[in-house]
Amino acid sequence: MPLLDQLDIPTFLGQVEPLQVPALTLILILAAAIALSIPRVTWRWFGLFTTLVHELGHAFGALVTGRRVTGIHVRSDHSGSTVSLGGGFSSVFSAFFGYPAPALVGYGLLWTVFTGYTSAALAVGTIVILLTLIFIRNVVGFLVVAASAAVSVALWVWTDPQVQGYAMLVLGIALLVGAVRGLATVVSVHTSRRRALETSDAYILFRRTRVPSPVWLLGFALLVGWCLWGATTLVIAAV
Repeated sequence: MPLLDQLDIPTFLGQVEPLQVPALTLILILAAAIALSIPRVTWRWFGLFTTLVHELGHAFGALVTGRRVTGIHVRSDHSGSTVSLGGGFSSVFSAFFGYPAPALVGYGLLWTVFTGYTSAALAVGTIVILLTLIFIRNVVGFLVVAASAAVSVALWVWTDPQVQGYAMLVLGIALLVGAVRGLATVVSVHTSRRRALETSDAYILFRRTRVPSPVWLLGFALLVGWCLWGATTLVIAAV
Protein backbone atom coordinates (compact mmCIF):
# COMPACT_ATOMS: atom_id res chain seq x y z
CA MET A 1 0.00 0.00 0.00
CA PRO A 2 2.11 2.94 -1.28
CA LEU A 3 0.10 5.64 0.51
CA LEU A 4 0.45 4.02 3.93
CA ASP A 5 4.13 3.36 3.30
CA GLN A 6 4.70 7.11 3.08
CA LEU A 7 3.13 7.86 6.46
CA ASP A 8 5.22 8.15 9.61
CA ILE A 9 2.63 7.03 12.18
CA PRO A 10 4.41 8.36 15.30
CA THR A 11 4.99 11.72 13.59
CA PHE A 12 1.45 12.51 12.56
CA LEU A 13 -0.16 11.09 15.69
CA GLY A 14 2.28 12.42 18.26
CA GLN A 15 4.23 15.50 19.27
CA VAL A 16 7.14 16.77 17.24
CA GLU A 17 9.62 19.57 17.82
CA PRO A 18 7.71 22.89 18.10
CA LEU A 19 8.25 25.10 15.07
CA GLN A 20 10.81 27.89 15.40
CA VAL A 21 9.96 30.81 13.13
CA PRO A 22 12.64 33.38 12.24
CA ALA A 23 11.41 36.98 12.13
CA LEU A 24 11.79 37.27 8.34
CA THR A 25 9.89 34.01 7.80
CA LEU A 26 7.13 35.24 10.09
CA ILE A 27 6.81 38.41 8.02
CA LEU A 28 6.44 36.32 4.88
CA ILE A 29 3.83 34.13 6.60
CA LEU A 30 1.87 37.21 7.66
CA ALA A 31 2.07 38.56 4.12
CA ALA A 32 0.77 35.26 2.71
CA ALA A 33 -2.10 35.17 5.23
CA ILE A 34 -3.07 38.75 4.42
CA ALA A 35 -2.86 38.00 0.70
CA LEU A 36 -5.40 35.20 1.24
CA SER A 37 -7.83 37.08 3.43
CA ILE A 38 -7.75 40.77 2.47
CA PRO A 39 -7.72 41.34 -1.33
CA ARG A 40 -11.12 40.88 -2.94
CA VAL A 41 -9.80 38.55 -5.64
CA THR A 42 -8.44 36.01 -3.13
CA TRP A 43 -11.10 36.56 -0.47
CA ARG A 44 -13.69 35.54 -3.05
CA TRP A 45 -12.26 32.01 -2.76
CA PHE A 46 -10.77 31.86 0.73
CA GLY A 47 -13.94 33.40 2.11
CA LEU A 48 -15.76 30.24 1.05
CA PHE A 49 -13.51 28.20 3.33
CA THR A 50 -14.10 30.68 6.17
CA THR A 51 -17.84 30.26 5.62
CA LEU A 52 -17.40 26.49 5.82
CA VAL A 53 -15.61 26.85 9.16
CA HIS A 54 -18.42 29.17 10.33
CA GLU A 55 -21.01 26.53 9.47
CA LEU A 56 -18.94 23.80 11.10
CA GLY A 57 -19.00 25.95 14.24
CA HIS A 58 -22.80 25.76 14.17
CA ALA A 59 -22.64 22.02 13.50
CA PHE A 60 -20.19 21.44 16.37
CA GLY A 61 -22.38 23.45 18.74
CA ALA A 62 -25.35 21.36 17.66
CA LEU A 63 -23.65 17.98 17.99
CA VAL A 64 -22.13 18.58 21.44
CA THR A 65 -25.55 19.56 22.81
CA GLY A 66 -27.33 16.54 21.39
CA ARG A 67 -28.87 18.01 18.26
CA ARG A 68 -29.02 16.09 14.98
CA VAL A 69 -27.37 17.87 12.05
CA THR A 70 -29.29 17.22 8.85
CA GLY A 71 -27.53 19.46 6.36
CA ILE A 72 -24.90 22.13 5.70
CA HIS A 73 -24.96 24.60 2.80
CA VAL A 74 -22.11 26.88 1.66
CA ARG A 75 -23.08 29.33 -1.09
CA SER A 76 -20.98 31.24 -3.59
CA ASP A 77 -21.92 34.62 -2.04
CA HIS A 78 -20.24 33.54 1.24
CA SER A 79 -23.55 32.86 2.95
CA GLY A 80 -24.35 29.50 4.45
CA SER A 81 -26.74 27.57 6.64
CA THR A 82 -26.66 24.61 8.98
CA VAL A 83 -29.87 22.73 9.68
CA SER A 84 -30.17 20.75 12.90
CA LEU A 85 -32.99 19.26 14.92
CA GLY A 86 -33.51 19.61 18.66
CA GLY A 87 -34.85 22.07 21.15
CA GLY A 88 -34.16 24.13 24.21
CA PHE A 89 -30.75 25.59 25.01
CA SER A 90 -29.03 23.51 22.32
CA SER A 91 -30.39 25.73 19.56
CA VAL A 92 -28.89 28.79 21.27
CA PHE A 93 -25.52 27.12 21.76
CA SER A 94 -25.44 26.06 18.11
CA ALA A 95 -26.45 29.48 16.80
CA PHE A 96 -23.78 31.27 18.85
CA PHE A 97 -20.69 29.42 17.63
CA GLY A 98 -20.77 30.38 13.96
CA TYR A 99 -18.96 33.72 14.00
CA PRO A 100 -16.38 32.79 16.65
CA ALA A 101 -15.53 29.48 14.93
CA PRO A 102 -12.93 30.80 12.42
CA ALA A 103 -11.13 32.66 15.21
CA LEU A 104 -11.19 29.62 17.53
CA VAL A 105 -9.88 27.35 14.77
CA GLY A 106 -7.24 29.90 13.76
CA TYR A 107 -6.03 30.25 17.34
CA GLY A 108 -6.08 26.48 17.73
CA LEU A 109 -3.94 26.01 14.62
CA LEU A 110 -1.33 28.45 15.91
CA TRP A 111 -1.31 26.69 19.29
CA THR A 112 -0.67 23.31 17.68
CA VAL A 113 2.19 24.71 15.60
CA PHE A 114 3.96 26.25 18.59
CA THR A 115 3.43 23.22 20.85
CA GLY A 116 4.50 20.57 18.36
CA TYR A 117 1.14 19.02 17.50
CA THR A 118 0.93 20.28 13.93
CA SER A 119 0.80 16.88 12.25
CA ALA A 120 -1.74 15.51 14.71
CA ALA A 121 -3.96 18.57 14.22
CA LEU A 122 -3.67 18.24 10.45
CA ALA A 123 -4.68 14.58 10.66
CA VAL A 124 -7.71 15.40 12.82
CA GLY A 125 -8.62 18.31 10.53
CA THR A 126 -8.45 16.10 7.47
CA ILE A 127 -10.79 13.56 9.07
CA VAL A 128 -13.25 16.29 10.11
CA ILE A 129 -13.31 17.76 6.59
CA LEU A 130 -13.89 14.33 5.05
CA LEU A 131 -16.72 13.62 7.50
CA THR A 132 -18.26 16.96 6.55
CA LEU A 133 -19.04 15.51 3.13
CA ILE A 134 -21.80 13.49 4.83
CA PHE A 135 -23.67 16.67 5.73
CA ILE A 136 -23.10 18.89 2.68
CA ARG A 137 -26.30 19.45 0.70
CA ASN A 138 -25.33 21.70 -2.24
CA VAL A 139 -22.83 21.69 -5.09
CA VAL A 140 -20.81 24.74 -4.04
CA GLY A 141 -20.48 23.35 -0.54
CA PHE A 142 -19.35 20.00 -1.89
CA LEU A 143 -16.69 21.66 -4.06
CA VAL A 144 -15.40 23.74 -1.13
CA VAL A 145 -15.16 20.69 1.12
CA ALA A 146 -13.58 18.54 -1.60
CA ALA A 147 -10.94 21.19 -2.38
CA SER A 148 -10.20 21.65 1.35
CA ALA A 149 -9.87 17.90 1.79
CA ALA A 150 -7.52 17.60 -1.18
CA VAL A 151 -5.19 20.30 0.16
CA SER A 152 -5.32 18.84 3.67
CA VAL A 153 -4.54 15.31 2.51
CA ALA A 154 -1.68 16.56 0.32
CA LEU A 155 -0.12 18.41 3.26
CA TRP A 156 -0.65 15.46 5.59
CA VAL A 157 0.85 12.83 3.31
CA TRP A 158 3.52 14.55 1.20
CA THR A 159 5.06 17.27 3.35
CA ASP A 160 7.26 17.30 6.43
CA PRO A 161 6.28 18.84 9.80
CA GLN A 162 8.08 22.12 9.05
CA VAL A 163 6.17 22.73 5.82
CA GLN A 164 2.97 21.67 7.55
CA GLY A 165 3.72 24.15 10.33
CA TYR A 166 4.23 27.03 7.92
CA ALA A 167 1.02 26.14 6.06
CA MET A 168 -0.93 25.94 9.32
CA LEU A 169 0.40 29.33 10.41
CA VAL A 170 -0.74 30.92 7.15
CA LEU A 171 -4.15 29.25 7.43
CA GLY A 172 -4.56 30.08 11.12
CA ILE A 173 -3.71 33.75 10.70
CA ALA A 174 -5.91 34.01 7.60
CA LEU A 175 -8.83 32.50 9.54
CA LEU A 176 -8.31 35.03 12.34
CA VAL A 177 -8.47 37.83 9.78
CA GLY A 178 -11.53 36.17 8.27
CA ALA A 179 -13.18 36.09 11.69
CA VAL A 180 -12.66 39.84 12.05
CA ARG A 181 -14.13 40.37 8.57
CA GLY A 182 -17.13 38.25 9.47
CA LEU A 183 -17.64 40.15 12.71
CA ALA A 184 -17.46 43.49 10.86
CA THR A 185 -20.00 42.19 8.34
CA VAL A 186 -22.55 41.13 10.96
CA VAL A 187 -22.12 44.41 12.85
CA SER A 188 -22.76 46.31 9.59
CA VAL A 189 -26.01 44.35 9.17
CA HIS A 190 -27.22 45.79 12.48
CA THR A 191 -26.02 49.33 11.78
CA SER A 192 -26.32 50.10 8.07
CA ARG A 193 -27.87 47.11 6.28
CA ARG A 194 -30.84 46.35 8.46
CA ARG A 195 -32.82 44.95 5.54
CA ALA A 196 -30.59 41.89 5.89
CA LEU A 197 -31.25 41.59 9.63
CA GLU A 198 -32.90 38.18 9.31
CA THR A 199 -29.56 36.74 8.14
CA SER A 200 -27.73 37.77 11.32
CA ASP A 201 -26.98 35.09 13.93
CA ALA A 202 -27.24 37.80 16.61
CA TYR A 203 -30.77 38.63 15.46
CA ILE A 204 -31.68 34.93 15.31
CA LEU A 205 -30.41 34.55 18.87
CA PHE A 206 -32.45 37.57 19.93
CA ARG A 207 -35.59 36.00 18.49
CA ARG A 208 -34.90 32.75 20.32
CA THR A 209 -33.96 34.22 23.70
CA ARG A 210 -35.26 37.84 23.75
CA VAL A 211 -31.74 38.85 24.78
CA PRO A 212 -30.92 41.96 22.67
CA SER A 213 -28.79 41.49 19.57
CA PRO A 214 -26.00 43.85 20.81
CA VAL A 215 -25.37 41.46 23.72
CA TRP A 216 -24.76 38.60 21.29
CA LEU A 217 -22.60 40.82 19.07
CA LEU A 218 -20.54 41.69 22.14
CA GLY A 219 -20.21 37.99 22.93
CA PHE A 220 -18.94 37.31 19.40
CA ALA A 221 -16.48 40.21 19.68
CA LEU A 222 -15.14 39.14 23.09
CA LEU A 223 -14.48 35.59 21.94
CA VAL A 224 -12.86 36.70 18.67
CA GLY A 225 -10.82 39.28 20.58
CA TRP A 226 -9.66 36.65 23.08
CA CYS A 227 -8.48 34.45 20.20
CA LEU A 228 -6.61 37.37 18.61
CA TRP A 229 -4.92 38.18 21.90
CA GLY A 230 -3.97 34.55 22.47
CA ALA A 231 -2.64 34.15 18.93
CA THR A 232 -0.61 37.35 19.17
CA THR A 233 0.90 36.16 22.48
CA LEU A 234 1.89 32.85 20.90
CA VAL A 235 3.53 34.51 17.91
CA ILE A 236 5.46 37.03 20.01
CA ALA A 237 6.71 34.27 22.31
CA ALA A 238 7.87 32.19 19.36
CA VAL A 239 9.94 34.86 17.64
